[in-house]
Amino acid sequence: MKDQAEKLRLRLNGNSEVKTPKTLAVVSGKGGVGKSNLSLSFSISLALKGNKVLLFDMDMGMGNLDILMGKSSEYSIVDFFEGTISLRETIMEGPEGMKYIAGGSGLSHLVGLNDDLIHSFLDELSGLINEYDYVIFDMGAGVSEATLKFILSVQEIVVITTPEPTSMTDAYAIMKHIHLMDSSIPFYMIVNRFQTEKEGQQTFLRLSNVLKTFLGRDVFCLGMVPDDRAIQLAVRRQIPFILFNQKSAASKSMKQITERYMERQFSQLPSTHTSIHFVSKLKKFLFER
Repeated sequence: MKDQAEKLRLRLNGNSEVKTPKTLAVVSGKGGVGKSNLSLSFSISLALKGNKVLLFDMDMGMGNLDILMGKSSEYSIVDFFEGTISLRETIMEGPEGMKYIAGGSGLSHLVGLNDDLIHSFLDELSGLINEYDYVIFDMGAGVSEATLKFILSVQEIVVITTPEPTSMTDAYAIMKHIHLMDSSIPFYMIVNRFQTEKEGQQTFLRLSNVLKTFLGRDVFCLGMVPDDRAIQLAVRRQIPFILFNQKSAASKSMKQITERYMERQFSQLPSTHTSIHFVSKLKKFLFER
């Protein structure tokens, strides 16, 4: 009884341990590799496992998550930066209980906003993200000064590539850029649109070997998604492919990726990147002079 009373007292006083979400940035070196599509189905797959998921569209000026879901979002992050609504009001309901924030061109001017507005954004974000198990940032292709600050603040980075040589080269380039800024953030990789199992494995091995040779870094294979016609049909019908055909090869691969990620099935698994809260890190980067 004494222990229960103590726990209740701490909870009422706001001193109980606060759950912090796992924060991930999904990146690619170039556009057109299916990054947003994978981010969306990965988020839905996590939600189907009983997790609370928030997917944040950070593809500045080119956000398309709502289009992939066949939705017309009432609000986007731009509305918040224009002072129209609160950050919580930008959160929209997605499939299977997952939540998302639609993107907009306002984020491209994040570094130029006044300090009061940025502080307001960070304060509201801090109060929101602890309500989720996973907060996933679907970043735009490549990297900019503004988006790099978000990427460096997350706990883990998922890199999307395809077997195309240009995609692989650009994937390495973005990992190298991030590595030079912070060599401790774990890299995970998803190989998308492979034609054969051998091609997918070779793609990962080539990038893994280059990363190890030139940067001394490991990258962990999260999984591979085949070039599946079901994805093309799902995009046309504006239905996330994980829901369009759950028996398709792509859907099965995404389910395996989700299980592998949640169960942390990796050799030499990296320790948690940092105990510093995402918003605290982001605030430091944004106000660095």
